Amino acid sequence: MAGSAGRPLPLLTLENEFFWTSGADGRLRFRQCADCTALIHPPQPVCRYCRGHDLRIQAVSGRATLASFTVNHRFGLPGLPPPYVVAQVAIEEDPRVRLTTNIVGCDPELLELGMRMEVVFERAEDVWLPLFRPAAEQGEPAPPPPDEIEPDQVWRHVRPMVRREKFEDKVAVTGIGASPIGRRLMVPPLSLTVQACDRAIADAGLTVDDIDGLATYPGGGAYGGFAEGGVTALEAALGIRPTWHNGGIETFGPGGSVIAAMLAVAGGLARHVLCFRTLWEATQGELMRQGRLAPGGGRTPSWLVPFGATSAAHTLAQNAQRHFHRYGTTRETLGWIALNQRANAALNPDAIYRDPMTMDDYLNARPITTPFGLYDCDVPCDGAVAVIVSAVDAARDLARPPILVEAVGTQIIERIEWDQSTSAHEPQVLGPAAHLWTRTSLRPGDVDVAELYDGFTFNCLSWIEALGFCGIGEAKDFLDGGKNIARDGVLPLNTHGGQLSHGRTHGMGLIHEAIVQLRGEGGERQVPGARVAVVSSGGLTPGGAILFRTQA
Repeated sequence: MAGSAGRPLPLLTLENEFFWTSGADGRLRFRQCADCTALIHPPQPVCRYCRGHDLRIQAVSGRATLASFTVNHRFGLPGLPPPYVVAQVAIEEDPRVRLTTNIVGCDPELLELGMRMEVVFERAEDVWLPLFRPAAEQGEPAPPPPDEIEPDQVWRHVRPMVRREKFEDKVAVTGIGASPIGRRLMVPPLSLTVQACDRAIADAGLTVDDIDGLATYPGGGAYGGFAEGGVTALEAALGIRPTWHNGGIETFGPGGSVIAAMLAVAGGLARHVLCFRTLWEATQGELMRQGRLAPGGGRTPSWLVPFGATSAAHTLAQNAQRHFHRYGTTRETLGWIALNQRANAALNPDAIYRDPMTMDDYLNARPITTPFGLYDCDVPCDGAVAVIVSAVDAARDLARPPILVEAVGTQIIERIEWDQSTSAHEPQVLGPAAHLWTRTSLRPGDVDVAELYDGFTFNCLSWIEALGFCGIGEAKDFLDGGKNIARDGVLPLNTHGGQLSHGRTHGMGLIHEAIVQLRGEGGERQVPGARVAVVSSGGLTPGGAILFRTQA
C-alpha cells in the first residue's frame, strides 16, 4: 500500500515497528546491545558481535556519513519518479551500521563520499521514513566506514576441510542442454524447462527413467519471471519419481542447485540428478505491459524498497562507487568487461546481442543508475538451461567423456544483508572464492577459461579480484585494454558472451559454457586446449564457485 508520498511502505512487524515509527518525535532509533553497545541493524534478537541477548531500543543523534550513493535514472515507482538518489549512510555512533535511504535537499552533482549527513523524516501514513540531507557543517570528508572483514583478510576466516576425502571426486557432469534463448519468446516457462531437460538427458545418453534426482533454483513460489514452478512442476510433467530432490533460493547462488546435486550424488541419495534453471522475464514483462499479468502490491518487508532501491543494481552501483573511490577504478574499467562479452557473443549464434560495440557506445549508452549504463546490465530473456550431475563411476560408461569436479567454494564469510555487507565488492563473492582454493592444489594460474557471474559488469570485476586473477583493487590495470580477458589472453572470460550479451541465465548458462569449452565444442569461440574452468554464480545472493577439469 502506498503512502501519501506514493512510494511503497514497509510492512510493520513486532521486530521493526520501533524503527519505522521512531521519527514521530524526530529521533532515529536502533536496537543496541547492552553488553558491548553495538548497534544491531536490521534488528535481531541477539548481538552478532558478542552474542549477548540483552538488547534495548536506543535513540541516536541522527548524524551519519555518506558511505556511497547512486543516482537512479531507470527505475521508477509511484510517487518516486527518477531521477532520485539511493544512498547508504554510516551511522555516527556505530559506522558498521549502514542505512539505505534517499538523499534530499541537495543537488546530486554536489554529493561526495565522506560528507556529513543528518536525518530528516518524511511521514507516510503510519510510517516515518528516515531520509538524509547534507549537514550544515561539513569539514574534512570522513573516512570510509569499516567492513566487518577487510577484503584482503577474508582468507583468514575460511574453515579448513573437515576431512581429506573430497565429495567432488565422486561426481561428474555428464550432460548439458538448453532451450532456445531469446527476448519475448511467449512460450510457457515449463515448456522451456522440458526442452532443456530433454536435451541434457539425450546429451548424456540417458533416458528419463535413468534420472533419480531433481534440483533447481529458486524452486516453486511466487518468483514471477524467475522460475517455472520448481521441482513440483517438472516432476508433475515428467513423472520421474526422484529419490532426492531440492529447490530453494537460499543456496550457493543461482547455480547452487548443481552443487547441491553433487552432494546428493556423493552421499548416495541419487545416481543421476537433473538440475535446471528457467527464466521468462522478457515474456512476463510483455504480459504485464499488455495487462494480462498484474504486478504485486501491498507493503514490503524490505529495508531497501521503501527508498526506491528496487533492483540489485542499486546496491551494486553503490559498491562500484566505493571501489572507484578506494582503488581508482573507472567506467572504462567496467567497459572492457562489457566489450569483451560482446566480442565473444559475436561468435555465438545463440547470443541475444551480437552487434559490435565500441567503448564510445558503452560510455554514451543511456544511464541506468550511476555509474551503470545500459551495457553494464545483463539482458533479461526467456530460456532454460539443464545440467546433469552423475556418480563418477556411472559417468564413465555414458555417451561423452565426463567433466570432473575439482573443487567448490561455498562458505559464507561476509554479512548476508546487502547494505550491511562488503562495501567495495559484490557481497558474497570474497568468501566462496577464498573457500574454493582451500579445496584444491590448483591455483588461479592453472585456469584456462573463466565463466564468471556478470549480472552487471561489477559482479564480474568482483569475482576476478576475489578469485585471485589479480590483486584486490588491481582490476583497473588487469582489465585495461581488455587483452588479459580476451579469448587469447591470460584469462579467457565469459566465452559465450556472458549474461551481458548472451542473456540472463542466472549462472546456469555459465556452467553450460564451461562444459562446452572443456569438451572442445565451442566452435569459433573455443579456447584451444582448455582443461580447467572456473565458474561462479551469485548476484548479491550467497555465492558459489566451482572448478571443473577434464579427465586427463
